[in-house]
Parts: sequence; C-alpha cells; structure tokens
Amino acid sequence: MNFSLDVASPADASVFQNLMQLYTHDFSQFWAGTPRGELEQNGRFPDYPLDAYFDRPHWSAFLLKADERPVGFALINDASHSTLPTDYSVAEFFIVRKYRGQGFGLIAAQRLFQQHPGAWEVAVARKNVAALRFWQGAIRKSAVENSMSELDWDRPEWNGAIIRFHVAA
Repeated sequence: MNFSLDVASPADASVFQNLMQLYTHDFSQFWAGTPRGELEQNGRFPDYPLDAYFDRPHWSAFLLKADERPVGFALINDASHSTLPTDYSVAEFFIVRKYRGQGFGLIAAQRLFQQHPGAWEVAVARKNVAALRFWQGAIRKSAVENSMSELDWDRPEWNGAIIRFHVAA
C-alpha cells in the first residue's frame, strides 16, 4: 500500500471536515460529562475551525493518504500548551480506525518531524492512554538523543501529558 503525507489546501477543507467528524466522534468518549463533543441538531459535530491552518505562518494541514484515499490528517501549529518556546506543536492527529496499527501513524509522525526540524511539543489528553503510548514511541524514534521530556499537567488550561523534544535538521 502506498502511503503519502500531503500538504493540504483550502480546496481540501471538505475532506478535512468529513474526517474531523470521525475524529470528534472518537474523541467524544473522553468528554463524557462535559458540554464538549455534543452533536448539533443536524446530527453532525460542529465544523472545526480550519482557516488558520491555511492562512497563518507556522500553521499547516496535512492529509494522510493510502493509495490516494484519505485515511487521516495532521494539523500542526506553533501554539505551546506548556507556554515554553516551541517551533511546532501537533494540534490534531488522526488515523481512520481501519488503518490503525499498520504503521501509517508512525510514518506520518516521522515525516512531519523530518520535514519540520526544531523544537516540538505534543500534548496528549490524560484519558487518551493509547495516544500517549503512540506518541512516546514515535517521538523516541525521531527526537535528538536526550532531548525528550514529559510534563504532567493537571491545570484548567490543560490536563495531561506534554511531551517536548527537538528534531535535528
């Protein structure tokens, strides 16, 4: 199977919004008991605010494809959960369930890191234990030796792990 990580454009917004419905559905299990993740009256989750990923410097959207079919996405920006200086942060990352466990996520993460050397941050919600395991492994394979650190935050603005690391040029 041929895998690609393609830079997205505004023309891809409808594909992103469709994939974002699946992502939000998966993530809604972590929002039980909160107002987040509620369906609208039309049976859809609210659209994700994507415009900044096509307009702002250091913000990028990527479609993940297998044999030219969309199987996921990655959104990166320069917003830091930890408030420490960072060049890049993984804002959102998603692989359709059918394609999980086949190495696509790892390939996508490694390509993102290789294409964007510098200081990185990945924040993982406390309840998303599987994602934390994935990111710890993916980062270990790409980070400069001894550059990986993991913060454990339990604050109103973020509750979960924040992994900081450096990727060499």
